[in-house]
Amino acid sequence: MRETNFLELHYYLDDNSHSMNALVQNKSEAEILYLIKEICDVLNINIIIETEALAEGGIRRWFKLTRKDERKNLTYSTAICISLITAVVTTPLTVLLTKSTEILIEKIFEDDIKKQIEQLELEGVKLSNEEKALNIKLKKIELTVKIQEVEDNYKIKKRKSNFYEELRKDNQVHSVSFLLEDINKKPISKELIVIRQDFNKHVLETDKIDTEPIDDAVIEIISPVLKKGKYKWKGLYNSKPISFFMKSNEFKTLVQTGKVEFKNGSSINCLLDIIKVIDNEGNERIESYSVLRVNSYFEHDKSIETGEGKKIRQQKEADEGQYNMF
Repeated sequence: MRETNFLELHYYLDDNSHSMNALVQNKSEAEILYLIKEICDVLNINIIIETEALAEGGIRRWFKLTRKDERKNLTYSTAICISLITAVVTTPLTVLLTKSTEILIEKIFEDDIKKQIEQLELEGVKLSNEEKALNIKLKKIELTVKIQEVEDNYKIKKRKSNFYEELRKDNQVHSVSFLLEDINKKPISKELIVIRQDFNKHVLETDKIDTEPIDDAVIEIISPVLKKGKYKWKGLYNSKPISFFMKSNEFKTLVQTGKVEFKNGSSINCLLDIIKVIDNEGNERIESYSVLRVNSYFEHDKSIETGEGKKIRQQKEADEGQYNMF
């Protein structure tokens, strides 16, 4: 028998209204559907998503999630999937998802594991208590890893952010809730409510992705900039053409005064900052490249250290020497 659970999405409206902006509702629910699909992909769950009729009391929408495959020997149930979806959409961006899922998923997870063990025993596979305990421990570790993958997934973050941004457009919506229900629409979890004043806690403040600058990056120079101004250089990084800003004033001065000349195949070793952003679907793209510091450049196949490169190298050596003393 295929496994089915319901996710109830409840819009609470002002003045006991039973209608809301149709565009807001349709767009916000589209974001939830994309979010569900993304989480199911992380959990490797193949799911059919259907909707059930709306109900009043504000506005209530049911999403029916049914596995395409049989329940036998499955790691994650639709109940766990919906619990994780609920945790994602109700946990503020500043709160660790792993923390908020502990209580929400724990009981459902243990029930699933017990059912899987019972199924194995029906098939004649006998497990000792130690084997059962180890089985549960390993599957908990696996689930924790999956939850971390969900938390780090920018598509999921962006879809969630889009959902709440859409809801903010309809002033009638004063809160929204999520509830996990069984096949008979009987609640099997606590209703989790997000009030309007907290919608902003779920919206991304920026589409920029935090990245660390890459040190010792090597760029082959195709076209340097020899005049002052905010012009981009051109080069090859990891065999791919890029345009980048040269933000090392020291190196720009060396180039503009003719102390550094470039020939075919000339390259620099540098500290490279890559600015990444996510689009409206949560896909990552590179917005810009910037060279923050030039450690060295090559002249006639000879590496020549820059002043700023020497300073950083000496600082690193001093730090390492201080560390080795302990």
